[in-house]
Amino acid sequence: MTTQPAAPQDAPGREAMLRRRADLRLCLRYCTSEGIVAMPIVTMALPGSMALSALVTKAFPLPATLIGILGSLPFVGNFLQLFASPFLLRWNPPKAVMLAAEILHLASWVALGFMMPWIPRASPAQAGLWIVAWFFISSCFGAVAGVSWSTWIEEWVPARIRGKFFGRRNQILQLSTVCFLMASGWVLSRWDYSVAAFQAVIFGSAFLRIFSLRWQWLSPTVPHRPPPPARESLSGQIAVIRASGSFLAFVLFGAVWSFAANCFGPFYTIFMFDGVGFSALDVGVVTALSQVGGALSLPAWGRLLDRYGNKSVMVFSLILWQLSMFLWCFINPGNRAVLYGLWTWIGATSAGFVLGQFTILLRLIPSAAKKLAIGFNLAVGSLVAAIAPVLGGWVLSNAPAGWGSPLRVYHMCFMVQPIVALAGAFLLLRVREPAASPFSRVVGAMRNIRTLGGVLGLSFLVNYVFTDRRDREGGP
Repeated sequence: MTTQPAAPQDAPGREAMLRRRADLRLCLRYCTSEGIVAMPIVTMALPGSMALSALVTKAFPLPATLIGILGSLPFVGNFLQLFASPFLLRWNPPKAVMLAAEILHLASWVALGFMMPWIPRASPAQAGLWIVAWFFISSCFGAVAGVSWSTWIEEWVPARIRGKFFGRRNQILQLSTVCFLMASGWVLSRWDYSVAAFQAVIFGSAFLRIFSLRWQWLSPTVPHRPPPPARESLSGQIAVIRASGSFLAFVLFGAVWSFAANCFGPFYTIFMFDGVGFSALDVGVVTALSQVGGALSLPAWGRLLDRYGNKSVMVFSLILWQLSMFLWCFINPGNRAVLYGLWTWIGATSAGFVLGQFTILLRLIPSAAKKLAIGFNLAVGSLVAAIAPVLGGWVLSNAPAGWGSPLRVYHMCFMVQPIVALAGAFLLLRVREPAASPFSRVVGAMRNIRTLGGVLGLSFLVNYVFTDRRDREGGP
């Protein structure tokens, strides 16, 4: 018996399938490549980043009040994008919105590089107004770019390979971030924090970002999104959220945690520069150690979360992390070497809390009001996170003389985060964790967590793409 050749009409279908597979492989390769060259400018743009902290302490020394306002602006951007992003994504494809926002974000950094020689260094108040106005505009563009990027990724990356692909991508991007931190820290320290040194770092990062934009533009992505589910009425969604006691308790815990982490969060890096005399290279090294500690501990934390559930592991991770934060109250120029070990420990212990925070959010958000619940959670966290550093900066600027030296003031203020965070753990214990996630992916739900990574020096979170652990079961 002879085998009949395939029907001629089957050839076009097979050719189209092979073409789609080839395009997907190309898009995945471009996605990894663009992330590598995008990380320098993305890392710099975070509040409390080494580059921004050096800028406002070495090149243009700003008062603590203005530094607090500066630290709040990315969270203001996260809040404002809640109103802008849905409108933009409704009328334009996510890829178009993403590229436009990223180009404007890049342009804002290039503008900073060119205008630095004209920023008045002799007047901290005027310099602060320049930098705050610039960073507000840049943060708004960055927030829209981040959310639209997540939407674009969800649109074309198949769910079955997300866990595996982004696991590899995260590891590669962590290496890219470490290299940038070390290189930029060396440049700023070697050139004594001159305007030319900052321009070199900014323009170098901007040049690399151009390749990122090019690869994103060339990616032949094909949307495969299912038809959107029927929407429930706004009043019905509000009723669902009001009835979700555990979700509301988690939002309250998130607000407490946002205040604890952000009140003096931007000032830990400032303290390393001004309080103990670290150079930019030293700060880059300790931040890189935090990243290494977080990257190495993530798999172990993931296994613990799978075995024991999110709430218990999160509380355990938070306790280990925040108890170590009391050491900041004793750091001085004589024992500053302790910070190298402390940052490694912070990265290793914080990873379990952050990873669990995403997974438990998947389980707590009511599926009948998913979009509204995500927006509500992000809005509350963003508002608290925006107010907290402004308050912290005001306290540092107006500390009574009876508090002692500036170093002593920092030590007293650094007690706030661990005390408030550990107290907030009791709120987390009141959350009832369901057994299964109601949906597999949340776009933009972890926007504040990525932003907060810069405040706390946890740069391994900046490039981390959160996926439901069930995605990891699928093959490529």
